Amino acid sequence: MFATPAYAAAAEGAEHGGALFSLFGLEVSSVVTTMWLLMAVLIVVSYFATRNLKKLPETRLQNALEFLLEFILDFLTQAMGSEEKAKKYFPVLASFFILILASNYSGLLPGAGHLPGLQAPTSTLSVTAAFAIVVFFSTHYYGVKEKGLSYFKHFLEPIPLLLPINVVEEFVKPLSLSLRLYGNVYGEELVIAGLFALLPFVLPLPMMLLGLLFGLIQAFVFTLLAALYIATATAEGH
Repeated sequence: MFATPAYAAAAEGAEHGGALFSLFGLEVSSVVTTMWLLMAVLIVVSYFATRNLKKLPETRLQNALEFLLEFILDFLTQAMGSEEKAKKYFPVLASFFILILASNYSGLLPGAGHLPGLQAPTSTLSVTAAFAIVVFFSTHYYGVKEKGLSYFKHFLEPIPLLLPINVVEEFVKPLSLSLRLYGNVYGEELVIAGLFALLPFVLPLPMMLLGLLFGLIQAFVFTLLAALYIATATAEGH
């Protein structure tokens, strides 16, 4: 998040969701181009890590990715209560963790949020809300898939009178997910930008180092809550 007045002026129209250009009639912002870049990097890394898979890893890249995925699986197993359930929902939950972590860390790149075409996706509410909406629909989809239409009986528990409150609660969950992630990442960007204006390259460094930790924590929190929502929706007694 290194910025200079020149960078800031150049990016004034594109910063915080402004359109960079149009593609097939759709506006493309810095958030979109950064997300494209992150997806491209993840695809390329995944390709080179899996093109010659070995039972016993022979490359550092395969070793590193296996360590990461095993770490996420252990984390989900503890959160969801069983390895079987963690493995079942691992693809969607691990995808959330990796993409959110990459998005958070993209905000630490020099010029992120100020250079046109480079802005942390999770620093905008539209992206974090999209993540939360996917969690919302995934939760109920897996609940219905696991239990059929009887899944919706839990909205009437413990008494039918609480139906409106239970419904509102289900919509509050994705709202809190999106606002928590957005607020932390965007707030961190503002703090670093302010520190940079006071003393460039020196004062923001401690906050940027903390940003590495905060970005990891936010990815963990989002994934943990998503895992708990899915685990609750698919639990036998739910």
